[in-house]
Amino acid sequence: MVRSRRSSVMTSVLSKSALNQVELFKHPHLLLLQLNNSIFKLPGGRLRPGESDIDGLRRKLSNKLSPSRDGNETEWEMGECLGMWWRHDFETLLCPYLPPTVKKPKECTKLFLVRLPESRKFIVPENLKLLAVPLSQVHENHKTYGPVISGVPQLLSKYSINIIDI
Repeated sequence: MVRSRRSSVMTSVLSKSALNQVELFKHPHLLLLQLNNSIFKLPGGRLRPGESDIDGLRRKLSNKLSPSRDGNETEWEMGECLGMWWRHDFETLLCPYLPPTVKKPKECTKLFLVRLPESRKFIVPENLKLLAVPLSQVHENHKTYGPVISGVPQLLSKYSINIIDI
């Protein structure tokens, strides 16, 4: 079993990220967390030992974005896994595949689609900012958002995004 590298006890980690897509001004946007005005992250984090992907992601989303501090009132509608990336060593970059020579990877990061309700209130930790970034700005912008986030528009290309006027 692969575990998250961010854990001090475990040698490797399985981390989860949520892809929250919203619509603003009739254009799809991604919800991203920004740290120090320069680092962009998708909401999520590492799993606890024995915790399932979905349960761990629900726990992390409730802890980071829930209006309730105990996280009990938030119900997240989880979608399918859109992608998986591997860190096979202490390198900073993630690979979209696990090299055949690697027997024990350091980290596996999975990206899940999370469907948000029509209206949702978020509470974000003080050291982070929650941003809605247009897909067109994220697409192929590796320098700003990194390879995983900048690849999200390609992962979403298999879906038909219908924006409905209400």
